[in-house]
Amino acid sequence: MTDGLRVRDLRTGYRKKKVISGLTTPRLPRGQITALLGPNGSGKSTLLRALADLNPAQGELLLNGEDLMTLPPAKRAQKVVYLPQSLPQGVHLHALESVIVARRASGSVNTQNVEQEAYAILEKLGVAHLAMSFLDQLSGGQKQLIGLAQSLIRQPDLLLLDEPLSALDLNYQFQVMDIVARETRLRNIVTVVVIHDINIALRHADYALMLKAGELIASGLPGEVVTPVNLAAVYGVDGRVEYCSRGLPHVVVDGLTP
Repeated sequence: MTDGLRVRDLRTGYRKKKVISGLTTPRLPRGQITALLGPNGSGKSTLLRALADLNPAQGELLLNGEDLMTLPPAKRAQKVVYLPQSLPQGVHLHALESVIVARRASGSVNTQNVEQEAYAILEKLGVAHLAMSFLDQLSGGQKQLIGLAQSLIRQPDLLLLDEPLSALDLNYQFQVMDIVARETRLRNIVTVVVIHDINIALRHADYALMLKAGELIASGLPGEVVTPVNLAAVYGVDGRVEYCSRGLPHVVVDGLTP
């Protein structure tokens, strides 16, 4: 099966530091959210940046059977959209205008409908009231939501979100994950999300990869990946998975491992 994303023998990092050496993953399915889990410094963001062609990398990155590494940058950018932890500073555009610009950058656009399409995305995210606000006047959480709108409107085949919930309150965290899940299924795309809150991954992700020091420790359904053994080995905590009255799992940490 060629659908989805496969990473084979990926080697990437920064100029003076190799972060990932020889990473191979199972197929990450289309129409599902894959959560990237692991402690700080485990290579999660580095992996996303390599997928987005922002870090030098070697190996194979097969998206629906096509090796992203062989594509010209412009064509790869049409297929892959990366949302960093924070948008660039000092961008003096209206939120709506920034979403329109993102849509036009993705390729051919019906100019009669692009503004309506952009406004509809803002409405989905609950931030249509910010349409005429300038980006450099928004809070960190508001900017993150506008960044997500810019990402979704580009209609990628691979959507990469680096900690999209870090600046959001509980209400928006749930709303954003719900929207990302719905759009991922509707568009049948591969979505990979760096998530620090393991309970959010258990609740909202369909698949999970757990990294430590650039190596893949576990992969599979979130409930198969988040186990007491893996929590101890990767995070150094004595943890367990409990279930609430509605049958939903959550992690309880009792202490640190010796």
